[in-house]
Amino acid sequence: MTPGSLLGDLPERSRILIIRLRSIGDIVLLTSALHLLKSWRPDLVISVIVEARFRELLEGNPDVDEILFPGEGPIKIASRLGAALALRRKGFAVCVNLHGGPTSRFLAKVSGARIRVGFAHFRSSQQYHILVPDARLILNQPTLHTAEHQACAFFYLGLPRKEIPRTRIFVHDKHKEWWEQRRAILGLAPRQEYAMVHPTALYPTKQWAAEKFAQLAVALEQEMGLKPVFSCGPGEGAVLDAVQNASSTAICRLENSGLGQLAAAYSGARLFIGNDSGPAHIAAALARPVVVIFGSSSSAIWGPWPRQSSNPPAQVVQNFYECNPCPGDRCYRFQRPECILSVSLGQVKSAVESVLVRSAGNS
Repeated sequence: MTPGSLLGDLPERSRILIIRLRSIGDIVLLTSALHLLKSWRPDLVISVIVEARFRELLEGNPDVDEILFPGEGPIKIASRLGAALALRRKGFAVCVNLHGGPTSRFLAKVSGARIRVGFAHFRSSQQYHILVPDARLILNQPTLHTAEHQACAFFYLGLPRKEIPRTRIFVHDKHKEWWEQRRAILGLAPRQEYAMVHPTALYPTKQWAAEKFAQLAVALEQEMGLKPVFSCGPGEGAVLDAVQNASSTAICRLENSGLGQLAAAYSGARLFIGNDSGPAHIAAALARPVVVIFGSSSSAIWGPWPRQSSNPPAQVVQNFYECNPCPGDRCYRFQRPECILSVSLGQVKSAVESVLVRSAGNS
């Protein structure tokens, strides 16, 4: 079996299973590789397994023929066994596991696919027929963006190497209608321009200070004529509370919305500003101008894709330290996460002003 000819040699209408269970950023960044694959061989039937809470990131995407789920809920074991039996009945020719965790290993093993593919660094690598080597060796680059890393698996399997396109998300009409109603409730006039601001992140080492977000909101509204709308994910309302407590007036809050609804809100924004997080990738996939504030993680690996996008513009704000990147769950060098806390309001304002000017020139 020659890995480099696998995808090209597949018969017409062959079924391919791709496993990428989570999270927001990984799934959004996968859409670039999916678009390359489907554009090259539109006959292939592409199924992607994601956790059900992320399904709206792929809904409506013409490069995905089927969205599957791993089996969840209170009877998790029985649910996953049912999902496994359903997979086997589909007759997959190839299963590509991009996730690598225990659940994805189980799903790959029981998928019934004639050929199972995983990365060489995965645990239990012996269960795969083809092991994709270090993606940095495939592209001969010392550091790869996550979008490049995922595309490399398909390059290794025979997908012709091309420039990796931007990510894509498609907003359903029902979510557009929801946002039109919601923005009226939030007090936004029909044609009023607004900026989406996402002040939350997975770890404190990636989360810019709430008081700086509050100060930025004042600048957005008074100096740039943009209404700031603050968004957060489930269980993250306390961060918006902190921004509110640091503000002199009530902030505009978008909470408890699904990913499809969030995408609808982002799709109409003049720009997105936020921490390194999944929502930043949603905004970039919707071709919104973005400013992303980085702390402990690598902007070379997790920054907006494509790099140095000029249309629409994207800009990273980050102060580099020798300890960057780190696992991020805590600061391993200082008493507090200086990497994210050192980012000044002036730096972010300057980035926002630059992105606004450049995006106006592209319109």
